[in-house]
Amino acid sequence: MKTKHIIIMLMALSLVSFVSCSLDKDPLSEYSEVNYGSTSEDSLKYSTRSEMYSQYQALYQLLKDRQEHWYMDYLLITETHSDNSYAGSTGAEIVPMENNAIDGSNSCLYRDWERYLADVAQANIVINYIDDVPDETLTETERTQWKAEAKIFRAMIWFDMVRIWGNIPIVTEVGEDITSENIEEVYSTYYPSQSTVEETYAQIIQDLTDALSDAPDNNQSDKTVLSKSVAKALLAKVYAEEPVRDYEKVLTYCNDVIDDGFSLVSDYKDLFGMNDAGTDARARSTTESILEINYSTGGTNWVTWMFGRDLLNWDSNFTWAKWITPSRDLISEYEAEGDSIRLNESIVYYSCTWSNYYPSSEYPFMYKCRSGASSIIKLRLADIILLKAEALANLGGSANLAAAATLVNSIRNRVDLPDLTSSASSSQENMLAAVLHERRLELAFEGQRWFDLIRYGEMETVMNSLNDRDSGRLSLKRAYTENSELLPIPQSSIDLNTNLVQNPGY
Repeated sequence: MKTKHIIIMLMALSLVSFVSCSLDKDPLSEYSEVNYGSTSEDSLKYSTRSEMYSQYQALYQLLKDRQEHWYMDYLLITETHSDNSYAGSTGAEIVPMENNAIDGSNSCLYRDWERYLADVAQANIVINYIDDVPDETLTETERTQWKAEAKIFRAMIWFDMVRIWGNIPIVTEVGEDITSENIEEVYSTYYPSQSTVEETYAQIIQDLTDALSDAPDNNQSDKTVLSKSVAKALLAKVYAEEPVRDYEKVLTYCNDVIDDGFSLVSDYKDLFGMNDAGTDARARSTTESILEINYSTGGTNWVTWMFGRDLLNWDSNFTWAKWITPSRDLISEYEAEGDSIRLNESIVYYSCTWSNYYPSSEYPFMYKCRSGASSIIKLRLADIILLKAEALANLGGSANLAAAATLVNSIRNRVDLPDLTSSASSSQENMLAAVLHERRLELAFEGQRWFDLIRYGEMETVMNSLNDRDSGRLSLKRAYTENSELLPIPQSSIDLNTNLVQNPGY
């Protein structure tokens, strides 16, 4: 290894830096590109059940407490970088998501890259160490189940990352302690090269399929668990993506999820609403939810005030412009469909003190995260039903097209919309367009739109014509191309790890 690499590594280990967006609720300054293969506790030999249990529980705590990257910034990428929303604020780190001026210096992307990798590091601790814990009170059932949940967690993180960045580092081991004698040997662990997209998907599929036998079953009353059903839902979504696209497997795993006892809630309001008293979430762990993160009535879901009002604390943090402002293009699509139920559950209007995109007297806000007690639903059945319809439409044939239309109609009828017209299922092209349209209205502000446009091959067409349709959107700084499907790898990470290669176009 070159001497400069050793110098860089020593400098980085002595001073771990962390760059974040202007808002940083709970910075993870102990993590960086340098040490994501390990944490400060990795060198410990976990000898008791209690010690390993704390590492296992940390996976769920990461989801609950550190939602900036996997939810807040994820919505910037999937909603603002698509046609569903504007940036909302004028912050230098988020405006480029709207006008396609993103580059490797974006501080949000650096925060996200670091935290995703830190999540993987935590999963690796459980996966690699749990079998060696000598404490016999840690049962074999617990060992296999906790490891399965950690693999689901790790696969879920990688699935987000590979769709955002493409080639990413895949590390499945825990980094060794660094000494002067082994620094050259462990360099590749701390500064790994990127795996290809194909290699990454293969590892994701392996983790999820490995987990199916030992993960806990779906619990109808508690959807906060990384269950078998979560693994199946992720496998269905993974197999819909290039380069592993396999529509027969998408159908298989969608059907497996449906067979696990999930069903659409009869009232769409139950998914995101507040109770009649306005004191708590309307419902948690509904029959439709596959994976969600629940928050208490004490208002621990702080990101709500990034998107609008906290309905448990009306005036709290409502003095500055919010992120993920609903676009005119999305609103007009709801209105053209006559879809008042989903419109009113997805978007709300308040008066405010800013007028960045709309008059301050009637300003729209994203409404699917309404209070500190609101759950964040990562996976739900409606997504899987529409994904099944997508697979059927892609397989083609009159029977499959008719079955796809029936599935879409089940989503539409729930919100009092009529069945699709017969022309929708008259051709594969029409049916796919109908599914994509329904996914937009059903899943707005749930982190699906950007990846849907890419998966359907519609990203360049939709995004490059958006300024012509949406008078309120910032003008594009550069056109969307096939290179736009991936975001830039943070330049700060590349500067530290010379094995990383920037994505084309950045």
